[in-house]
Amino acid sequence: MEKIVFVGAGSMAEAVIAGICKQGTVKTENVFVMNRADEARLEFLQNTYGISIVSSDKNELRSADLVVLATKPKDINTAMEQISSLVNKHAVILSVLAGISIATIESGLGKHPIARSMPNTSAAIGKSATGVSWNSSISSEEKQEILNLLSSIGIVAEVEEDDLHAVTALSGSGPAYVYYLAEALETAAIRAGIEQPIARDLIIQTIEGAACMLRQTQEEPSLLRENVTSPGGTTEAGLQALTSGGFHEAVFSCIQHAEKRSRELGSDTVKESTSSS
Repeated sequence: MEKIVFVGAGSMAEAVIAGICKQGTVKTENVFVMNRADEARLEFLQNTYGISIVSSDKNELRSADLVVLATKPKDINTAMEQISSLVNKHAVILSVLAGISIATIESGLGKHPIARSMPNTSAAIGKSATGVSWNSSISSEEKQEILNLLSSIGIVAEVEEDDLHAVTALSGSGPAYVYYLAEALETAAIRAGIEQPIARDLIIQTIEGAACMLRQTQEEPSLLRENVTSPGGTTEAGLQALTSGGFHEAVFSCIQHAEKRSRELGSDTVKESTSSS
């Protein structure tokens, strides 16, 4: 993939741009970005990562090997209308949009090799957890190129397209859940009398250490939890409070609601496309 054009310049676009530029996956001079109207945002990305802004005639789309759809889901129909006649017919399309189906992209851009993916914002530091699925037009070589690109910003798993809604709910939105947990732990620590900078350092190391234990030991989470939990001890007391507060039910509800919203985003986009045609 020699030339990449990002259509959209939000947080997900930036995370992927940051990741591939830092990892050297693609030369920065071969990365271009465009959005609907926010010139200040485009200039920020250009100055921060050394990439280029798509010219006013959007001529870069005509020679792009890879077009990354990274708008807000609600804006994708408008974006595809604007670029459909310009996109190189041999270009591979990579979507990083929550909820937007391959069929919707095919309807908006025509016949292209398409990869629908769901990275997360940890792509910026090469730690994304990404799910990806394909349409039937993509070749094995093109598929491998996409896998190589996504692997450069973290781990990647091939899944059935319908499963991407659950992947979006789990790992796509997942960093926010961890940050929310960190917020709650920090608030509780401060209320318990620990100074904020100390609490922050302890929390970060605790989360990082637990994640590394899961990765390196390959043990079941339940077993690692049990190893920390002494009968009648402090951990057991804390876990009992989480259980009585409906911790597992809250997490299940969290994933369920996020997955439902992913499906709604796709449905809303199809309805909008149908009503405007």
